[in-house]
Amino acid sequence: MKNISILGSTGSIGVSALDVIGNSPDRFNVVALSACTNIGLLTQQIDKFRPQVASVIDEVHARELKKKINPSVGVKILFGEDGYREVASIKHAHMVISSMVGSAGLIPTIEAIESGKDIALANKEVLVMAGPLVVNKAREKNVKILPVDSEHNAIFQCITGQKAGYIKKIILTASGGPFLHLSKDELAGVKPADALKHPCWKMGRKITIDSATMMNKGLEIIEARWLFHVDMENIEVLIHPQSVVHSMVEFIDGTIMAQLSIPDMRIPIAYALSFPERIINRGPSLDLLKVGAFEFLPPDMEKFPNLILAVNAGKTGGTMPAAMNAANEVAVDAFLKGKIRFTDISKLIGAVLSCHQVEEASTLGKIIEADRWARNCTEKFIERINIVSC
Repeated sequence: MKNISILGSTGSIGVSALDVIGNSPDRFNVVALSACTNIGLLTQQIDKFRPQVASVIDEVHARELKKKINPSVGVKILFGEDGYREVASIKHAHMVISSMVGSAGLIPTIEAIESGKDIALANKEVLVMAGPLVVNKAREKNVKILPVDSEHNAIFQCITGQKAGYIKKIILTASGGPFLHLSKDELAGVKPADALKHPCWKMGRKITIDSATMMNKGLEIIEARWLFHVDMENIEVLIHPQSVVHSMVEFIDGTIMAQLSIPDMRIPIAYALSFPERIINRGPSLDLLKVGAFEFLPPDMEKFPNLILAVNAGKTGGTMPAAMNAANEVAVDAFLKGKIRFTDISKLIGAVLSCHQVEEASTLGKIIEADRWARNCTEKFIERINIVSC
């Protein structure tokens, strides 16, 4: 029996993970859950899975949760950063699913690693912001980091059992999002509701916008660099609208291995939770005859400049990726609130990065300070409306 703690249980990854866990009660047991503000769903999860501990964003929501929970459940209710830390480090957990949205997941994930828990990583921002610190800490603590993102999980499956020196290139696939066939001029007029209509995946709001801007793929390139110890120059992106080939690996002998499945996050989640074993998929299987032809297209860097911004930030290193990630989070939030246009997201990020004084990301404190600076800088650019370079 593997004891599981989930950071971000009410998000799309957390819900899918609990579905996998609920279908294999003989394999998995939930010992801790955390959420942000979705008290209604968290209450249902607590009632079903009976964790020892649950945490929410603040004291107000903790009081609301306590009122809704049946006292017979006996769950300990916590809140804030200390609560998330306890969920991450709870004594009896063997694995922590890191699926909090954005930079908020960094400190709890590091806490989980410090506590010796294996990590099922769905929060790509953790490695974008602090890749060297995280992988070194995991190595020091003898902790496994098992990727949950469909792309990185696919790569992980392709390279398992292979020598690192055999890998020539990693090929990340991208659906292209909802605006694949729009022109650059048309992108300026799209609305949040348009950007949230992903053609293949059902995801949270922030990651869906990242998919539409292709920032998501930029973040994944940086994540893949640290997960698989591959130079960024050896990581390629291809648009694959069918979202069936989740990623590929080219080996030095010319062989390309790919992982295929329907676009359902429960499949990579199940693999990460059960590794090195596999568990039965109770959902539909991939029907290749129905899929028909596969398409692969190059990404349009002019139309989706976030991909270039992310790659350049990753190559620069230091605190630049943390600053880029923070600027993106603030810009996406502003777009969702109707404060800026879709095309302003990349303009904001570019302006912030042109101002950032890069430092070595040698400590968590420096990374958090870069994150804080970039958020403040992005907010100031939004207030000024006219986005200019420093």
